[in-house]
Amino acid sequence: MGWITDHVFKPYPELLIFLTIAIGFLIGKLHYKAIGLGAVTGCLVAGLVTGWATDVPINGTVKSVFFIMFLFALGYKVGPQFFRGLKRDGLPQVAVAVVVCLVGLGVCWGFAEMLGYGPGLGAGLLGGALTQSAVIGVAQDAIGQIQGLSADQIQEQQNLVPVAYAVTYPLGTILCAILLANIAPRLLRSDLAEESRLLAVELDAPETDPDLAEGYYEVVLRAFTAVNGFVGRTIDDIEAQQRQLGRRIYVTRVRRAGEILEHSQQTVVQRGDVLAVSALRHDLVDFDPVTHIGPESDDAGLLGYRTEHLHVVVSEKAQLGKSIAEVRREPFMVGVFIDKVYRSGAEFPYRLSTKLERGDTLILTGPKRLVDPACRALGKPVPTSFATDMTWVGLGIFLGGCIGIPALTAGGVPISLSTSGGALIMGLVFGWIRGKYPTYGNVPPGAQWFMDTFGLCAFVAIVGINAGPGFTSGLAQAGWGLLVWGAVATVLPLIAGLAVGRLVFGMRTPILMGVVAGAQTTTAAIGAINESARSQIPTLGYTIPYAAGNVLLTIWGAVIVALLG
Repeated sequence: MGWITDHVFKPYPELLIFLTIAIGFLIGKLHYKAIGLGAVTGCLVAGLVTGWATDVPINGTVKSVFFIMFLFALGYKVGPQFFRGLKRDGLPQVAVAVVVCLVGLGVCWGFAEMLGYGPGLGAGLLGGALTQSAVIGVAQDAIGQIQGLSADQIQEQQNLVPVAYAVTYPLGTILCAILLANIAPRLLRSDLAEESRLLAVELDAPETDPDLAEGYYEVVLRAFTAVNGFVGRTIDDIEAQQRQLGRRIYVTRVRRAGEILEHSQQTVVQRGDVLAVSALRHDLVDFDPVTHIGPESDDAGLLGYRTEHLHVVVSEKAQLGKSIAEVRREPFMVGVFIDKVYRSGAEFPYRLSTKLERGDTLILTGPKRLVDPACRALGKPVPTSFATDMTWVGLGIFLGGCIGIPALTAGGVPISLSTSGGALIMGLVFGWIRGKYPTYGNVPPGAQWFMDTFGLCAFVAIVGINAGPGFTSGLAQAGWGLLVWGAVATVLPLIAGLAVGRLVFGMRTPILMGVVAGAQTTTAAIGAINESARSQIPTLGYTIPYAAGNVLLTIWGAVIVALLG
């Protein structure tokens, strides 16, 4: 190791970072059922080990770049859900999240004062017990601004943050998952799986297993040879009659004497024409096309025309406030179907009575010649793109850093958002703008993953490398009692959240489990809950509290340093 350290890692520390990340992701894959360490904790553990073995420091600027990139991406991802949670229907879930976060802060602060912990161990206890990795960076930034400490004392306290986090996080994650997936439902005298099943029936929730495909297709395209009722009538007349009967049945193409005709609504159907019929399945079954049109044909050339699945952002004033049912009756929607609806950046389970709002994204399906004009009538089309708008990302991080610079001083500790906190806030704002106006600031999922997951993993890997040489002495200073107090600090906020959610807001068990898991930002817990519920229904309660919890717990990293500084 000495030769590798002297000839590889010291002259090229960036190689040590990537080796640590590789080992960390490998460690993160280890799991038992739905519970695992995850890539972030894996990278921290790998960093502590490689840092202890090599004693190679990494430049702080590199660490800051990855962390500020992660926080912007985090805010960008949860921004739409965070602001949607501030509306009336999301306030109970936000309230539970606030209770969980406040109790968690109070418990960790109380334990730290009782045990004589400084800001380093106190912040690490908070981050690990409440399973929020972002606390590490925010707390280290805040510790670096404490007045009256020498450079060595600041470094010592900063290095204690990941030590305490590494001790308390694994048990915190396991306890949260076990409590919410198995123990809490029994204490509430509830069958989690059965309640999830009943709730899914009430909500008409679809199957969400990514490994399963939907066997039922609502929109169908079939071909029939005209020998009966359609003969001698125009396409426009046929479709108008079906609309009057409440059916969405369209003739999208016609083959006559072996040739495909150019589409016209005024085309008169002749005996022997092969018609491409697009319809909602239940409408076509109700219509009985074999009886009213003629025998079905297998005409691949006729049915193989180019279709389009296009995202359109609703912005035209004439369409705002209309229900899905009203929009479907518009002339421009002839032959065009609404496949999915997204609101505030997340898929929205719509009904025919759902009214369109500005910024809603509809996925329209149908022939390209029909979908394009329908998009223009509804708003602005959003073509699929894998290119990241780096102007948008760079500007957001820059503005966030700027608003985080000013600070007030309390008790010798500067109180400010900090550049990292500013990046989080601006990420929330830019993410909300993107959710409301999706034609701006495209950041595809791959880029979000890189900034979010890789950014955080690279940051904690560097934190571990820098803290590694002092890990054993730091652990000796903290003592293994930290593990016990961390476990208690994990459980008490969960109990408080469960009590408020059930007794104050009357939340149903599957939703309540998701809400509390989201408030404590424990991804492994929602996986365990869904596994126990044999359903994805608990996830419905996870999103909004997860957004609120991420914001509050990240800010708590600076708050607990101020309280203990």
